[in-house]
Amino acid sequence: MTQPLRPVSTVDALADALRRRVLSGEIEPGTPLPEKEIAAAYGVARPTVREALAALVHEGLLKRERNRSAHVPEVTISDLDDLMYVRRPLEDLMARALTGRRVPAAQAALERMDGLPEDAPWSDIVAEHMTLHQALIEAVGSPRLERLYAALAAETRLGLVRLREVYEDREVLVGEHRALLDAIADGRPEVARAAVAAHLDHSWGRETAH
Repeated sequence: MTQPLRPVSTVDALADALRRRVLSGEIEPGTPLPEKEIAAAYGVARPTVREALAALVHEGLLKRERNRSAHVPEVTISDLDDLMYVRRPLEDLMARALTGRRVPAAQAALERMDGLPEDAPWSDIVAEHMTLHQALIEAVGSPRLERLYAALAAETRLGLVRLREVYEDREVLVGEHRALLDAIADGRPEVARAAVAAHLDHSWGRETAH
């Protein structure tokens, strides 16, 4: 059955445009986003800009301090290592719960990622990457696990911006996620858990090998 289309407001459209720029790495950490300049660049009113920025601040993709323009927060290597430290036990729980299963929503996200055009912005890859991992977490069926995982979403998305330096060839990223889903479906808990642990062992663009 066809679902009715939801009208997209100017605020939503602007927030989406800025979100794509943040997640593609076009707007670098620390870059100020003055309301006046954004309003002029997109041809919208400043209250519209204010609402769009507020939406991204709420998502954790922007940070706003008193008497300062909103900006993309700096996520350091140390932050990302700590993020993985917290994500590992959560995704290990997922691996144990889903051993031997295929998750259609995760598989669909992988196929969409694989089917993106070569010139697709990195933000589109980030979106499918997040959808895939979120689908795995939701398939466990634990509301508390979902809440814990959701609390890490903003930092995870900002961390994925850095990974565009690691995965210049998107086929490598697709291949890693295909192997991950295959390992979870394998049926052996030790295989699934080892695959998840290896998958989260990111170099985050360090000079050393992954």
